[in-house]
Amino acid sequence: MLFKNLEVFAGKKILKKRIVKTFDILSVDFLDLLSRELLKDKEIRKFPDLATFAFWARKKNIINISRKYISKDELRVGLGTVFHITPSNMPVNFMYSFAFGLLSGNSNVVRVSEKKFIQAKIFFKHIKKIGNRKKFIPIYQSNAFLNYPKENLDVSKYYSMNCDARIIWGSDDTVKNFSRFSTKPKTKIINFPERYSICAINLESLKKIKKNEFKKLILNFYNDTYLNDQNACTSPQMILWVGKSSENLRNIFWKELEKIVKKNYKLEEIVSIKKYSNLLSDILLKDKYFKNIYKHENYIYRILLKKFSNIHKMSDFKGKWGYFFEFELKKLEEILAITNYKIQTLSYYGFKKQNLKKMLENNKFEGIDRIVPIGRTLDMDVVWDGFDLPNTLSRIIEVK
Repeated sequence: MLFKNLEVFAGKKILKKRIVKTFDILSVDFLDLLSRELLKDKEIRKFPDLATFAFWARKKNIINISRKYISKDELRVGLGTVFHITPSNMPVNFMYSFAFGLLSGNSNVVRVSEKKFIQAKIFFKHIKKIGNRKKFIPIYQSNAFLNYPKENLDVSKYYSMNCDARIIWGSDDTVKNFSRFSTKPKTKIINFPERYSICAINLESLKKIKKNEFKKLILNFYNDTYLNDQNACTSPQMILWVGKSSENLRNIFWKELEKIVKKNYKLEEIVSIKKYSNLLSDILLKDKYFKNIYKHENYIYRILLKKFSNIHKMSDFKGKWGYFFEFELKKLEEILAITNYKIQTLSYYGFKKQNLKKMLENNKFEGIDRIVPIGRTLDMDVVWDGFDLPNTLSRIIEVK
């Protein structure tokens, strides 16, 4: 059977296709009510990522976003059905992907992780509750959240052939595997493969930082990295210290982070073993690149790298669970010579926004799709990895 072992968490596995205008008021109202219901749920306090999504989905925010896309002079509608393949390491990614498809005017089939994230359970509880309201039945019947074993190729083939856009969030292997499945000739294909992110800190600015601002900076850095075990493609793997070298400043930064990690982060025994094993493997295979190695018990591993000229790709140096690579730069512009398409987010502290923009305008480079302050790497929005999703997932009907 085609749908054998397919589990539907909310919605309908066979959709009633709904194609409407982008930022259709019913869709906006649906997300707004979902936002309010989530924010009232006491369980949400344990999950900052879910709270962030709920806050993003507010009507006020969506209306602000919509102003860029709604014009009296054009009719913009959804493509039809969007098939979303979402990652297994980010609990709320599928919620944003669904919202992007919905607001673009589409029906959606969302393949979610088989992992039983509590955030997803809370989300589905409220989706089903809202979907049973008479007003929102058209939305509930035109969307599906489901999971099926990856070995069930027939389901992937079915939804790929019957979608008008396919979005893949995942590893390079996931993207490669799904490329086997045929789509209709006009189907839009959007791939979000593996990416790599970096963080730049201006040492001169760090010297002058006030105590309360410093503590906030460290907490924001913790949120960017430890809340998702550095699994997010937006989480920095490499820390760039820009300016006159200062080992003392770096040590102060990491010691303050260590306090927060010890207080808030639960390091599972199996994770500790994997983390240490990764360190030993890196020492064996990449020692020629290493200048120094620092350990803050098992909570923080830091590897200070040698000259960039010795490094083939920054994205070769990856860490999880609080495993960071460090490098010292005299000027931030030095990174442009070794960026590539793998580099996604540059988070920063102590640089002026206009100077960062000017740096990119004046140089030819590959990579870097986002530049955000430390603490905002996990913020998702309708423009992602260089794709303007409401435009990409919709079409203009020309009327003269």
